[in-house]
Amino acid sequence: MMSVLFLTCAGLLFILLVAALWWRKRRASLAGLRLVGRLASVERELNPEGHVLIDGELWPARTRSGASAVRGSRNVRVVGARDHFLEVESLTDKSVDRVDDLC
Repeated sequence: MMSVLFLTCAGLLFILLVAALWWRKRRASLAGLRLVGRLASVERELNPEGHVLIDGELWPARTRSGASAVRGSRNVRVVGARDHFLEVESLTDKSVDRVDDLC
């Protein structure tokens, strides 16, 4: 009788653990999408991968065009997210005519 109770509790605990991990991963994968359109400063050179700073948080990022971006002030815009990387474009790229167009 005790072993049945133990197995039932262990099974429920396992299901809750799997559900919590799934929910955490789902939330983390959606976090980058809320940043689309935001300006970021390059903290570690993007060549094409590096890190950008948005609202005091450091995010792994890569340039969409494969070009490099040096460390500096607010010089990239987040245009997407894929594989735990933010995809960014330089504000000097021809794909971004005006800052107001992407807000």
